[in-house]
Amino acid sequence: MLLANTVSTLFMTGLIWFVQVVHYPLFSAVGGAEFAAYSRAHQSLTTFVVGPAMLVEALSAGMLVFARPAGVPAWLAWLGLGLVAAIWLSTALLQVPAHGRLAGGFDAGIHGFLVGTNWIRTICWSLRAVVVVAMLAAVAAPRVEA
Repeated sequence: MLLANTVSTLFMTGLIWFVQVVHYPLFSAVGGAEFAAYSRAHQSLTTFVVGPAMLVEALSAGMLVFARPAGVPAWLAWLGLGLVAAIWLSTALLQVPAHGRLAGGFDAGIHGFLVGTNWIRTICWSLRAVVVVAMLAAVAAPRVEA
């Protein structure tokens, strides 16, 4: 579970940084007449890329809370799961509705809202990357038998 969680988290961390720094800002460069179709295609195609990774991450983060590898502190597993919850809430309550509104056509205010609120996910996934690496380090640390 830890390996699945680590791989999915690191994948999503890299992807969200690309989205935050490159992809979302470039929305404003898509022509007005083409933007609605572009936005709808973006939503459906992105789901194929992020959906499986987000599901694996969420399921494995939940399982790590209840079946922690030796050496992983409970608080670290819970922190990881809490960050997943924050990411999913942000996605469902902020980014998905913004994408829905952009599907009707480009709006600079909504675009700004999307880019700004996406920092929540970018920061949470970055923190998750630290958490999974810390869990790996905890598992790999030599144990002294008493």
